[in-house]
Amino acid sequence: MKAALCQLQIEYEAKEQNLRRAGQMIASAAAEGAEIIFFPEMSFTGFSMNVMLTGESGDETMQLMQEYARKYHIAVGFGWVKRNRDKGENHYTVVNDTGAVLADYVKIHPFSFSGEDNYYIAGSQTVVFSFAGHRFGLFICYDLRFPEIFRAVAAEVDVVIVAANWPEKRITHWNKLLEARALENQCWVFGINCVGNQENLHYNGSSRAVNPEGETVDCLCDREGIIFCEIQDEAANFRNSFPALQDRRPALYKQLM
Repeated sequence: MKAALCQLQIEYEAKEQNLRRAGQMIASAAAEGAEIIFFPEMSFTGFSMNVMLTGESGDETMQLMQEYARKYHIAVGFGWVKRNRDKGENHYTVVNDTGAVLADYVKIHPFSFSGEDNYYIAGSQTVVFSFAGHRFGLFICYDLRFPEIFRAVAAEVDVVIVAANWPEKRITHWNKLLEARALENQCWVFGINCVGNQENLHYNGSSRAVNPEGETVDCLCDREGIIFCEIQDEAANFRNSFPALQDRRPALYKQLM
C-alpha cells in the first residue's frame, strides 16, 4: 500500500483557501499512485479556538472530501471541527475512494495547556479501521503524549496515524515521541504536521514515517509537500521476529495504576 502524508501550509481560519489547496494536493498524490492521503489536524482551519467560525453543524467539509475521493480514486484522512452546542469536537475522519466513511475519531486529549479543553469536548473512544489490507489507528496531536491509548490499540493495528498542529518550539518532543510510539508498539507511525504561521506560533512540519523498529524512513521539514511511504508486512514481520508484545502483563499493570 502506498500512503501520502500531506504537510499542508495551513492559512489560519481561511477554510476555502485551504480546501482549494487540499484538492490540488489530493490530485497530485493520486497521480503518484497513492491509495490514501492524510492531512494534519484541523486540516483546513488551523488550530483555532473560534468554534463558532470554524465549526460545522452539518457536513460541508465531509461532502467535499468525499467528492475529491471519488474524483481522484483515493482515500482521504482529514481533520475538521464539529459544533456541539456552544463547544466543538476535534474530529479526524477517513473516507475511502468511493466516499464511504471508514472512520471518525474525536480527540481524546484536548490540549489544556493552550485552553483547548475550554472550547472542545473530549472524545472517549479509540478508533481502528481497515484499508487496503492494513489496520489503522487514529490519534490527534496532544494524544501522542499519552502512551496508554496507543497501547490499547496496538494488538489490533499495524499503522498508527497522528495528525497534528505541533509547533516548532516543541518539535523535538514530536520527533522523539513518534519514534517511541512506533518502537514500543512495533507498528508503523505516520506523523502528519503542518507548516507556516498561525497566530503567534510557527509550525515547521517534521512530518515523518516511522517504521516498526522506531526508525524514521522519511521526513519533511520547513516546507509544504508530500511524503510517500509504501508499507507491506513490516509490523507483522518484526513482531514475529521479536515478539515482545506477548510478554505484556495487562492484569498486573491495572493493579499498579
